[in-house]
Amino acid sequence: QVQLVESGGGLVHPGGSLSLSCAASGTIFSINPMAWYRQPSEKQRELVATITESGNTRYADYVKGRFTISRDNAKNTVYLQMNSLKPEDTALYYCNRPPPWAWESWGQGTQVTVSS
Repeated sequence: QVQLVESGGGLVHPGGSLSLSCAASGTIFSINPMAWYRQPSEKQRELVATITESGNTRYADYVKGRFTISRDNAKNTVYLQMNSLKPEDTALYYCNRPPPWAWESWGQGTQVTVSS
């Protein structure tokens, strides 16, 4: 069974940066596309960024130019570098495969709060 463990969240001022990590186990990580999602309080989960097995990336318009997704297959880890953070980026951040291939099992997520 796949296990996903997100980390790196915290409280940051607007304009600040955070780096998230997601460690995956129970799967052959290198052959899976991966994605970061986020779920603001009382809202639906939304897709933030995706990265293919070969490293091609795509971003939601609302994070394009500010966030960078990357992966280290040797460490079974996917990363999300978040710069120029805004209050509207406040959410619980998760990793998984991109839709429609998301695993049924999700991690606990990591909370990002952007506030002055």
